[in-house]
Amino acid sequence: ADGAQALRLAAEHRPDVVLMDIRMPGMDGLTATREMPPGPRIIILTTFELDEYVFEALRNGASGFLVKDTEPAELIQAVRVVAAGDALLSPGVTRRLIAEYASRAKAPHPSQDLSLLTEREREVLALVGTGMTNDEIAQRLFMSPATAKTHVSRAMMKLHARDRAQLVVIAYESGLVRPGWL
Repeated sequence: ADGAQALRLAAEHRPDVVLMDIRMPGMDGLTATREMPPGPRIIILTTFELDEYVFEALRNGASGFLVKDTEPAELIQAVRVVAAGDALLSPGVTRRLIAEYASRAKAPHPSQDLSLLTEREREVLALVGTGMTNDEIAQRLFMSPATAKTHVSRAMMKLHARDRAQLVVIAYESGLVRPGWL
């Protein structure tokens, strides 16, 4: 019914994935996403595809952002993708997110201490920021996909990122990656 109830039920039932609406009475879904205890991955499912909601949801730890007109089969697949540890955005959101980041290119304000990362982990983080998969990173850096995955996992752990989507945000906000760099 509201964000506070979502937090209580998540603590009680410890789900793998939470489908969270944005606009709810009392505590909204963005606040509940930010206050969610570690564990569940969160998919924002809303009729409001506003850019500020997308950015806020990702900053607050959401792993997915879908609009409510998503087909049921796509929603089921989204839950599986997010439960497996990946991030998922609806296609329209992805296009706008990239365009918005590109249009907001300005001097970065480091939001994370990248000194926690090794040089190789920073290099891998930058490639994650450009949208590369583990296989593409492995090929680019002449390493095995398993090694690339290990570097991504270590960067996530050190930066306290829930998933790759948060790593992308960190890569951009720290200035490690700038729009148009590939």
